[in-house]
Amino acid sequence: MPMQIPEGKFMCTVKVGEKGQIVIPKGARDLFDIKPGDMLLLLADKDQGIAIVQSDGYLQFAKEVFVAQEKPEEAK
Repeated sequence: MPMQIPEGKFMCTVKVGEKGQIVIPKGARDLFDIKPGDMLLLLADKDQGIAIVQSDGYLQFAKEVFVAQEKPEEAK
């Protein structure tokens, strides 16, 4: 019996090419509306592994963290 993957989820294997590249499968691109030219953020942790996420929200969050560090008196 084939495994049923819940709606809004995606799972597959990808092969790393000779240059270290992988292809994001169409199902995942469709699920996350990833288009050519989109910027993705790769997060890596030796113990927890690798995650690839759309960068818009994370980059905005990082900018806000840096701004808050420059003005610590406003963070209180």
